[in-house]
Amino acid sequence: MVDKTVYDWEVMNDNKPIWLRAPKEVEQEDYNQFYKSFSKDTEEPMAHVHFSAEGEVTFRSILYVPKSAPHDLYQDYGKTTDNIKMYVKRVFITDDFEEMMPKYLSFIKGVVDSDDLPLNVSRETLQQNKLLRVIKKKLVRKALDMLKKMTDEDYAKFYKEFGTNIKLGVMEDHSNRNRLAKLLRWQSSNSDDGPTSLTSYMERMKEKQEHIYFMTGTSRVECERSPFVEKLLKKGYEVLYLVDPIDEYTIQNLPEFEGKKFQNAAKENLNLQESDKAKETMEVLGREFDTLLNGLKDKILSSGIEKAVLSTRLVESPCALVASQYGHSGNMERIMKSQAYAKAGGADSNSQKKILELNPFHPLVKELNTLYKADAESDVAKDLALSLFDTALLRSGYSLKDTTAFS
Repeated sequence: MVDKTVYDWEVMNDNKPIWLRAPKEVEQEDYNQFYKSFSKDTEEPMAHVHFSAEGEVTFRSILYVPKSAPHDLYQDYGKTTDNIKMYVKRVFITDDFEEMMPKYLSFIKGVVDSDDLPLNVSRETLQQNKLLRVIKKKLVRKALDMLKKMTDEDYAKFYKEFGTNIKLGVMEDHSNRNRLAKLLRWQSSNSDDGPTSLTSYMERMKEKQEHIYFMTGTSRVECERSPFVEKLLKKGYEVLYLVDPIDEYTIQNLPEFEGKKFQNAAKENLNLQESDKAKETMEVLGREFDTLLNGLKDKILSSGIEKAVLSTRLVESPCALVASQYGHSGNMERIMKSQAYAKAGGADSNSQKKILELNPFHPLVKELNTLYKADAESDVAKDLALSLFDTALLRSGYSLKDTTAFS
């Protein structure tokens, strides 16, 4: 009798990887546990999406949105992250891809598993694989769809943590600009209890309104009290309040939304759709104030303004300084001066001449017109004009060159 040794393989773990299972077979708790296991995060994710993609490249993926933003999210912005784990045929390859997700979505965590990518190549070679670019494109679309489908309550929490990333995405990702624009949220004159979306703004627009109006500043209160929005609010137009430093840069990269262009309330060419009667009134007043307007431009304020005009946007304020269409608003000028690498004594945005708009119905402006027409060389008229100009500088968000003289 001959003894024969027989070896047999026993499967110790016959569980499929979670991303290979059908989403309906996976419990929410399983998704949460898997997220914590690979991300080393102690909190549960805010949202997730589990999907498979077919076509030019086939892959499966689970993407997660963390509940809280890392404390150094913007200090290390653009730095390579290891948030996306890359698998090929269930074999872990790397999490050291530079371009697996765009910079503004670097907070997204997840896994990607594809059978179509080569397994026996270096990371550097895989990095250049054209199929990887297709995967990236689909991951971005799925990530944005995941954010779009979040409930209003969850999205409000997300936006508080990662809203700046969405704004950076508008600036960096032109191919997905329209999708990202729908995810933007800003405070509005129409609502006191929370921010609004551009889609909601469009639904509330007045008939024949041609622009989306916005005002920039350091706070909502500053925007509400700005002279630039007086007429807009009086006529019932909704104004978006952009109070984050990045907002004005974002809006410059978003020229329009669903066919409606953005209009900065602090810049020239503000169209308020005045009636024919109002236009006739302004023409009459223009002839009455013509001498003063020319005197301010050519003599008294020649070094500080491009021109002086009568305003249709002011209601209670006597005057305001308006930036040209391509000039810097007071808020943008303040931000540029605050840059850590701004050159001291370099090209000063104060050298850009502004447009002085006068409210022809204000008592001080009427008095100034009377004084100047009576005596163009009057010191009283000159002092009043300079005081109004300095006040307009401050009210319009600009800084004074000579604070001592003003005081």
